[in-house]
Amino acid sequence: MLRETFARRFTELEASFSSIIFTPYGAGRSDRRVADGQWEKWATSAQSLIRAVFGEPSPHYQNFLKAYGNCRGAEHSVRTLNALFLSAKEDFEGGYVFDVELRVSGEVFGDFIALARKSLTEGHKDVAAVLACAALEDALKRFADANGLVVGDKTMQEVVNALKSAGLVVGAQKTLLDAMPRIRNLSMHAEWDKIAEPDVSSVLGFVEQFLLSKFSHG
Repeated sequence: MLRETFARRFTELEASFSSIIFTPYGAGRSDRRVADGQWEKWATSAQSLIRAVFGEPSPHYQNFLKAYGNCRGAEHSVRTLNALFLSAKEDFEGGYVFDVELRVSGEVFGDFIALARKSLTEGHKDVAAVLACAALEDALKRFADANGLVVGDKTMQEVVNALKSAGLVVGAQKTLLDAMPRIRNLSMHAEWDKIAEPDVSSVLGFVEQFLLSKFSHG
């Protein structure tokens, strides 16, 4: 799971910062610095982690990026980087960020849907149907799992019912979702003559709206 991987990496980087050695600039000087290679190695890893968890537009990432750009190895600058890193770690552990698995999954599904739309545009309805339905089913299961529902071996209809029962899909989205399992089943059983282009378009449209409302980084 991505959350566990990121949590472990935060802990590793917090520990590795303590091994960074601060040395005096020179004889008779009280201020200290860190050798370039050492602090840059740690900061690069920290920056990559913060970007993966929070996304580039986030204040956590932007503030770290700015501080990194201004750092020349002086102790106060390096400790500022660590303070920003610890702030990100605290918010991650406190659950104050959108579920990272959903955000990363959303980006992957977005690519999947773009490919399905391209296939549909080029006249490959059947290919588009398989891609769209596969993306929809996986997205629904990931969303259900992220909200504490156990749906790993459930059919798409069972997943839909579980989401509806839990109140996780409501209104127009709930009504539209009711039509999806039929199209998915026809697609998975290769009953292409029973699937029209508007059916595939409806699945694509639903998945796109579902990703926007449930998987977007916020």
